[in-house]
Amino acid sequence: MTTPQDIFEKEIPAAMQANPKVVKNLNAIIHFDLTGPNGGVWTLDATVVPAQVTQGAVGKPDLTMTVGAADFVKIRQKKANPQMLMMQ
Repeated sequence: MTTPQDIFEKEIPAAMQANPKVVKNLNAIIHFDLTGPNGGVWTLDATVVPAQVTQGAVGKPDLTMTVGAADFVKIRQKKANPQMLMMQ
């Protein structure tokens, strides 16, 4: 079973490494505040080179995303539509 920690420690760093131009254009600090079981806070810092993913709230965010941990995993696995989840 994939957890948010798996996504932040493995999948997102691999995606950032595969798409450095996208990360460079992002140029933002994003806090992910995941609620519920397996939740926690992670920071994606695309203002530094190379971009970093860190557990915990690091730096002043340009955006904070709050979502249930289970929904976050479903979104990442393309099993849920984030727009539909937002309207629920």
